[in-house]
Amino acid sequence: MKKSLVILGITLIIMGVLFLYKEDLQKIYYQVLRIFTQEDLVLQKNEYYRDYSFDFVQNTNQLEPKNRQDLLNVFYTIINSGADVFTFYCPSSYSGCLDEVENIANDQDLLSHINNFVHPFNGFNHIETQYDSLGKVTIHIKKSYSQQQIKKIEERVNALSQDLIISSDSDINNIRRVHDYIINNSVYDSDRSDYNITTYNSDIAYGPLFQGYGICGGYTDAMELFLENMGIKSYKVSSEQHVWNAVYLNGKWMHLDLTWDDPVVSNGENILEHNFFLIDTPTLLTLEQTEHNFNQSIYSELKEA
Repeated sequence: MKKSLVILGITLIIMGVLFLYKEDLQKIYYQVLRIFTQEDLVLQKNEYYRDYSFDFVQNTNQLEPKNRQDLLNVFYTIINSGADVFTFYCPSSYSGCLDEVENIANDQDLLSHINNFVHPFNGFNHIETQYDSLGKVTIHIKKSYSQQQIKKIEERVNALSQDLIISSDSDINNIRRVHDYIINNSVYDSDRSDYNITTYNSDIAYGPLFQGYGICGGYTDAMELFLENMGIKSYKVSSEQHVWNAVYLNGKWMHLDLTWDDPVVSNGENILEHNFFLIDTPTLLTLEQTEHNFNQSIYSELKEA
């Protein structure tokens, strides 16, 4: 009996100590876990990973952030890699890390801007960030495209590229043929943009390429997939109201807006224009400033001189 009471007493003391120092023990556990899982903090990159960086966000192998820019780079690298879920840890030496994680996770505009720099097939439709007080951060990503859609779109883009992209011709002429094809084979989905009537997948490349309907997101994604096929750097640039392509050509970043080159007219005529075809920022803002008023600190490659 006495022996049992002693064992019980020791057990209660141990449980009390464990409870009292629970957070400290958990911190030690995470520190040890980080040490033994460093290899697991290497992202597996899929075929749509972009191996180049931008002014606003850069690819990184340093997945333990030390400042806010490091965190932005970690978020970008995870999304850019094509991961569906990934966990990283805030180091104890970065005291404000979790506050910054919370700030980024709750800033949907910022996350959308980061999403603009990745390949469309790695871009997210929904992103959720979970974190705890001990520094564990897990990002869950739901992609904009299903695997079935990707397969069909890739087959269509590859088939069309054989006719539209001519290796002996200039990049500008190849881009123009793709630009004209998408516009001539699509109409703007006014029902979706004006009345929120969702009949077509017009917000992604599937709409323009298979259903003949697009809004700015669909036009932009479709164009970007052909640019990828041509090996031309690009990203999506967005304002509060609109999204279009930024294209790196002949050592300069230029604007390419298929939506505004496919204007909606009252008589329903399908019009093709080239007003927004590979133009610089001063020209863009001379033509239209409301929907194209973009943040030049985020898309600084396009910043006015």
